[in-house]
Amino acid sequence: MTTWKNWAGNQRANPLKVHEPECESDIVAVVGYATALQQRVKVVGSGHSFTAIAVAPDHLVKMTRYNKIVSIDAEKMEVTVESGIVISDLNKYLNKAGFAMPNLGDVTYQTISGALSTSTHGTGALRTGLAAQITAFRLVVASGEVLSCSPTENSEVFHCGRVGLGALGVLSTITLRIVPSFRLQAVEEPMRVDALLTDIERHIADNDFFEFYWIPHTGWALTKRNNVTQLPADPPARFKTWFNKMFMENIAFGAICYVGRFFPRLIPRLSKALPSTGRTEYVNASHQIFASKRIVRFYEMEYSIRRDAVVEALNRVRKMVDEKGFLLNFPVEVRFTAGDDIPLSTGSGRDNAYIAVHVFKGMKYEPYFREVEAIMSDYDGRPHWGKIHFKSADALERLYPEWKRYIEVRNRLDPEGVFTNDYLRRVLGR
Repeated sequence: MTTWKNWAGNQRANPLKVHEPECESDIVAVVGYATALQQRVKVVGSGHSFTAIAVAPDHLVKMTRYNKIVSIDAEKMEVTVESGIVISDLNKYLNKAGFAMPNLGDVTYQTISGALSTSTHGTGALRTGLAAQITAFRLVVASGEVLSCSPTENSEVFHCGRVGLGALGVLSTITLRIVPSFRLQAVEEPMRVDALLTDIERHIADNDFFEFYWIPHTGWALTKRNNVTQLPADPPARFKTWFNKMFMENIAFGAICYVGRFFPRLIPRLSKALPSTGRTEYVNASHQIFASKRIVRFYEMEYSIRRDAVVEALNRVRKMVDEKGFLLNFPVEVRFTAGDDIPLSTGSGRDNAYIAVHVFKGMKYEPYFREVEAIMSDYDGRPHWGKIHFKSADALERLYPEWKRYIEVRNRLDPEGVFTNDYLRRVLGR
């Protein structure tokens, strides 16, 4: 029996059968086979979701071999890809052709379909999440039909399916808006968190892409300011890149996390080992700046909230950590995006701030995450679909203005629940 587990190791499945399609016809065949047997189908990408959204009780579909570039249309500024392509491979291909994605998250070993289906967003006050870059897609639905979806063809499915949670069918090919390749000037430096929050609106407005990380048990935040530039690329020397990005952010940080797991009372002291002085500035291709390697494994919860509530919400998290005595060896990440019109996007209908909390793999996360979730709920918080949360359909429905519109499309496309699992029953109501 095959056992599948996700990146963090907190979700597992023992499917009846594993499929690795190489073309759209193979996907249609898998769906038809499962439907005939009244069994269920779930697609997995790179397994980076922390929830059970991709857990397959019957048929697990791995898109590893369905991962090619279909075409680039330089006139329309669009790229069409097979849904199993890994974002890092897409970035390399686009860069060689002189193009780029307008915005990206910082994890690029995800498949494009997995990132889109869970509402992965990146940061940038005037930028939307990745799903708003979709201009068309093909969807294999429970009947075995392949729907071509765009604003002018199967428009209702297109509208809802850009963030589909894998519940509407299997994404086949996806067409995305692209832009000419561009460079970013990155400035990374620590700031006192109180001063940062006092001036947060300026930081958001003055930078194309801005994010920061509050380090628990300290008064410091690590900031990242990335701005579009015409300056030539000036990346750090290879050793400096390795030292900062691999050694400090992964090897040394991982060692601190391991010590903290075995000796939790040392965590506040260990937190102070993270840098609180120094500034790094460099220029590189956009996808090189957006991406970061993640070797240290963790569990994550992330909530989107109204942007105007971010200071109050983060200060409540800081106060709660002190009052409850949680010992945390991972920073709290804060990012920002513009709103979009996608029914189940975490950015639907409003500008957002995102607060993400992490716990090192092997340590208890639920008490801390439940306290954070309670705070975020006071600000109409929407959980990231691929990250740990405890909400169900009754609580989620009121957070999304077009919730019922999505549910109606889902009920029409998959009336028998071919693409469901326990997680989707919890969050969607059946």
